[in-house]
Amino acid sequence: MQLAVIVPVLNEAAAIESTLVRLAPLRARGAQVIVVDGGSSDGTVARATPLSDAVLHCARGRAEQMNAGAQAALDRGVDALLFLHADSELPDRADHLIENALRSSGRAWGRFNVRIDDRAVLLKVVSALMNWRSRLTGICTGDQAIFVTRAAFEKLRGFASIALMEDIEFSKRAKKISWPVVIAARVSTSGRRWRRHGIGRTIVLMWRFRLAYFFGADPQRLAQRYRDAR
Repeated sequence: MQLAVIVPVLNEAAAIESTLVRLAPLRARGAQVIVVDGGSSDGTVARATPLSDAVLHCARGRAEQMNAGAQAALDRGVDALLFLHADSELPDRADHLIENALRSSGRAWGRFNVRIDDRAVLLKVVSALMNWRSRLTGICTGDQAIFVTRAAFEKLRGFASIALMEDIEFSKRAKKISWPVVIAARVSTSGRRWRRHGIGRTIVLMWRFRLAYFFGADPQRLAQRYRDAR
């Protein structure tokens, strides 16, 4: 199974090199790493170029960036896609874990468990709750490194072009094809998002917006409220 790792970025110069270096073993085994930049102005592209198979440019927006990277990967004939945040680290041999999980389960997509890389006890609780909630509902988030077969991604026509909650919306549609397979090995993601504006405040903010989206709020308006709140 040939895998492509899609990494959407926007001003990630501080993190992108270490993220891509950790993907080198996957590239050595045949995986493709495609970085999709949404208009960085901090040197992200220059740092990513020598450490990836391609650096693409498109309009800002995680959904649009992931779709652009996915299409480029599909054009190259890959069998599966993995979407990875720029500040996240996959577990060892993640490519083999994905292949084995998809083949043994017969499912079309899935995700890893997640661990927030931070000493705060509250964030350890957040990690555990994220994994538990996802297992219970089948809804996965970008922090959990969603992966999907080529056939399923094409059937779903990628991520919806919305400004926020694109991972939640994708999960809802993907569940109609199959329940996600869960890989117990953990992807490690930075705690910077929670630290930047306060752990408690960020948790409350994220839950408010997810609840609002669940009850039908417009993702575009939620995205603007999110930017204003930050």
